[in-house]
Amino acid sequence: MPLTAVGMVTLAVGVLLSVPRWWPWVIVGTWAPGMVLYFRLGTPRADTVDITAPVRGRWRVFNSPTSRVPSHFVHAWSQTYAIDLVADPNDGSRPEFSWWPLARRPGAFPGFGQPILAPIDGVVVRSRSFMRDHLSRSSPPAMLYLLVEGIREVFGPIGVLGNHIVIRRQDGVHVLVAHLRQGSVLVKRGDSVARGAKIAECGNSGNTSEPHVHVQAMDQASVWFAAGLPIRFDQTELPPNGGHLITGETLP
Repeated sequence: MPLTAVGMVTLAVGVLLSVPRWWPWVIVGTWAPGMVLYFRLGTPRADTVDITAPVRGRWRVFNSPTSRVPSHFVHAWSQTYAIDLVADPNDGSRPEFSWWPLARRPGAFPGFGQPILAPIDGVVVRSRSFMRDHLSRSSPPAMLYLLVEGIREVFGPIGVLGNHIVIRRQDGVHVLVAHLRQGSVLVKRGDSVARGAKIAECGNSGNTSEPHVHVQAMDQASVWFAAGLPIRFDQTELPPNGGHLITGETLP
């Protein structure tokens, strides 16, 4: 991602300003390797990380590494093994993809506002909660608009992930949950959380087509530099009431 960002800057400079004749080589030297890494080269390999599912009830899995790696088509933002979870209670309450309406309010989807639970025991190292929840992209014209919205990446992780939380486990594994509801994040940097504790609500912030939860594991906190790690939902029973939350501890 740093190479990609630098490549975008060099390209913009070359288009907007008067530059030396050798400047195109600068663009190629930064943009090309950045794009190669962004898409396919260098799939990270590591042991599978067992986590607790961050949701309860009936949810469908989309964009899973069981179908392809990288699961979201790119390695960018540490998404190599990321999983998307969409609430689908099997009662017909989830709107279908259709030509009309062109877009729906987030509250029309059963996942919006559902509790998001801590997938691991650990310390919160990042939390963001100010991004708005936008309308769905649940029609063909809206999906075309979603493709145009790829420009969100120029705003960095917050533009893609929207409101999100990163938790660090004692062994250095980091787990991120994203697309959270604006203002719903209950934890801040430095808080200790127990798996199963409610930490936020499902939203529709960032680069999303409908309210859902994006979860991924990483080898460090920053999605600019981290490598994605494969994950697996464990079957461990949670404590009564879904765990507990301890706040106010200081990061070591």
